Amino acid sequence: MAMAFATFNLSPSLRFVSNNKGFFDSQLSNSFLSSHLFLGTSSFSVPTLSFSTIHQTSRCPHINASPCSSTSFRCFAQKSPVDGLGSNGASERLVVLVIGGGGREHALCYALQRSPSCDAVFCAPGNAGISSSGNATCIPELDISDSSAVISFCRKWGVGLVVVGPEAPLVSGLANDLVKVGIPTFGPSAEAAALEGSKNFMKSICDKYGIPTAKYQTFSDASAAKQYIKEQGAPIVIKADGLAAGKGVIVAMALEEAYEAVDSMLVEGIFGSAGCRVIVEEFLEGEEASFFALVDGENAIPLESAQDHKRVGDGDTGPNTGGMGAYSPAPVLTEELQSLVMESIILPTVKGMSAEGCKFVGVLYAGLMIEKKSGLPKLIEYNVRFGDPECQVLMIRLESDLAKVLLAACRGELKGVSLNWSPGSAMVVVMASQGYPGSYEKGTVIRSLEEAENVAPCVKIFHAGTALDLDGNFVATGGRVLGVTAKGRDLKEARDRAYDAVEEIKWPGGFYRRDIGWRALPQSEFARNA
Repeated sequence: MAMAFATFNLSPSLRFVSNNKGFFDSQLSNSFLSSHLFLGTSSFSVPTLSFSTIHQTSRCPHINASPCSSTSFRCFAQKSPVDGLGSNGASERLVVLVIGGGGREHALCYALQRSPSCDAVFCAPGNAGISSSGNATCIPELDISDSSAVISFCRKWGVGLVVVGPEAPLVSGLANDLVKVGIPTFGPSAEAAALEGSKNFMKSICDKYGIPTAKYQTFSDASAAKQYIKEQGAPIVIKADGLAAGKGVIVAMALEEAYEAVDSMLVEGIFGSAGCRVIVEEFLEGEEASFFALVDGENAIPLESAQDHKRVGDGDTGPNTGGMGAYSPAPVLTEELQSLVMESIILPTVKGMSAEGCKFVGVLYAGLMIEKKSGLPKLIEYNVRFGDPECQVLMIRLESDLAKVLLAACRGELKGVSLNWSPGSAMVVVMASQGYPGSYEKGTVIRSLEEAENVAPCVKIFHAGTALDLDGNFVATGGRVLGVTAKGRDLKEARDRAYDAVEEIKWPGGFYRRDIGWRALPQSEFARNA
């Protein structure tokens, strides 16, 4: 199968890439665009137009005949219709704005760019990798903390759907402001986002609506918290109530460690207002898994299963991170367990939030523990956005029209919708800056990314924290920097492709775990990276 793409070179500061649906640029000039381009139409005038066509040929014969490119895209899934969506949705053409600039947002842009109903994808602020890949037009100058600025941008460019990636804009009420002026927004209101913004709120919902979770108590006084810890014993879990960038959870294996965690949050205030209350929670033994569901306020549909690796070191050792890798599907989440999670955790939450007067619209990400002693799922925490790096393995496997599905969720029309997924498995290996999750150096040069994407079919590198230096080299700007993602007929093939690509990347300032997927694969599979 061959696919034709066109590159329009309009000016030294502007580059569009069209896939017969929309456009993407690497350096956007708002004033130029406003005077020369009309989004959502096929008619626009440009100076000094040059046109070239690039033919891209399939390289993935074993994965549902998905065509792959030899440059910026490694694998395009076949564009399948979304079951259950009406003819009105089928005829709509969308300009989409993605809010955020990390690996999750890159993966969302990648999936939206492939959506047949999507004319163009913007990403604010985006990052150098998103822009360079052609997956979206990045808008670094748009202040996403300023709702009025976001609204003005949406009106100017005819944005018909906003997808909010990170949790902070949701908790601060960006979705409220956009919905209020009639801009469809995939992401919960500030009130509903409290499921992630306050762990105490999430626990209270669990108590009220009978959702299985770990036993807990909430404290704002350090002495009272320590007394409770002493009574419960170790191991025990200490959590900051608010948002702490993925670092507010301490699994204390000894009492002294738990006491220190309480002091650091309640006395020393290392997380600021996010740690002014702590949740002291029962330690659950078992296997963690991630479960995602799209929610329209009343209905919910599950996504494919995924499992991530939170600890920084091989064998799940060392401190927690935002995630060092993930794979999909997760064998631990059997079909029976997925049905149980929907019935006992997701749907009661959706109905409970509706009953509380704050309907949830967006993606519910349930962090689960499949308990060793019972084999049953318990809710550890909720996130109100796509996980990172789980989003990367989900989006590379998704074959449905993501833009259309998310718009249906915004309209309360998810009932009867089903999603199509590529067969086989996907894996992402996160490459992070040396020192992460502690202090790390910024500005280290990363080379051979294009070579890495070419080592195997269906490899895609999602950028989480990169910029371009004056010489045009990618440099690291964050802790987690790259998500090297691959699909395969099974988990072993996906793993081999991902690690082959990782090993091609020249980045002395980075590191990665060598055992992603170890719970789902025999230990012998990891000998090559030992």
